[in-house]
Amino acid sequence: MADVLAGRIEAILPGGRGVWIPMDHGASGFPEPGLEDTDSAVDFAIEGGADAIVLHKGAVSHHSKRTGWGRFVCHLSASTVHGGNRSQDKVLVGNASESISRGAIGVSAQVNIGEDSESNMIERFGEISSDAFKHELPILGMFYPRGPNLSPDPSDPTKGVAHAARLAWELGCNVVKVPWTGSVETFRIVTSCVPIPVLISGGPGGDARFSDTLEVVEKSIIAGGSGVCLGRKVFGADDPVSHIRALRAIVHDEASASEAARHLG
Repeated sequence: MADVLAGRIEAILPGGRGVWIPMDHGASGFPEPGLEDTDSAVDFAIEGGADAIVLHKGAVSHHSKRTGWGRFVCHLSASTVHGGNRSQDKVLVGNASESISRGAIGVSAQVNIGEDSESNMIERFGEISSDAFKHELPILGMFYPRGPNLSPDPSDPTKGVAHAARLAWELGCNVVKVPWTGSVETFRIVTSCVPIPVLISGGPGGDARFSDTLEVVEKSIIAGGSGVCLGRKVFGADDPVSHIRALRAIVHDEASASEAARHLG
C-alpha cells in the first residue's frame, strides 16, 4: 500500500512541492469568470504545467476521458451560495472508489472551522480520509479557519491557520491547503507544526496584481511551504498559461518573484 500511495503523491507533488489549480468553484456558484468553458480552462492548466487540477466528479469524468491526463484530484464535498445559513456546510458528494473509476489520482474535501456545522464537516472528512486510505489515494484537506465561531488562542499569531493545518494532518491528510498568514514568521509556525506539504490558497479573485501574489508565494516557500492551490487568480486571468509557469518558477525552480514575473510578459 505504501508504495502505491507514495507513487501517487509523488506524481502530484513532485519532490514534495506542487502547483495545483482548483476548479471546483462552479459548483458553489455560477457564473464563474474563467470557468464558463471548462475545456479551455483545463487545457490551459495542463499546458502551463499544473501538477494537479481539482474538479468535482462529473468534471473529472469528462476531462479524464477527453484529455487522458492522469493528475486530476476529485473534490468530494460541496455546498452552494443558495444554502442560506448552511451555505458553508460542506456535505459529501462522492467517495474514493468512485473517484478512481472516474479517473482521479487523489481526492479532496473541505472543512470550514468555526462554522456551526464544523463538527459535521469534521465527521464527514473522517469518513473520506478513511475511505481514501483504504483505496491508497492521497487526500487534500482544504481547511479554512473563518466561521463565526472561530476562537483562536490569543497567543496564536496565525489566527487559527496553524490549528487548521494541524487538524488536517491529524485527520489523515497527505497535503493541506490553508490561507496565507501574512508573514514569513507566522507561516513558518504553520509549516513547522505538520509533517505534510502545506499549500497556500489564493483567496478571491479581483484586480490585485499577480506580481503581488507571486511575492506571497515566494515568502511562503521561504517559510517552508510546499506550493500553491490557486484557482480564480489563475483560471480567471487573461493568460492562465503564463501565470502557471510563473508559479512553477517559484515553487519548483526556487526563482524569486521578480524572476518568475518575467513569464507574465
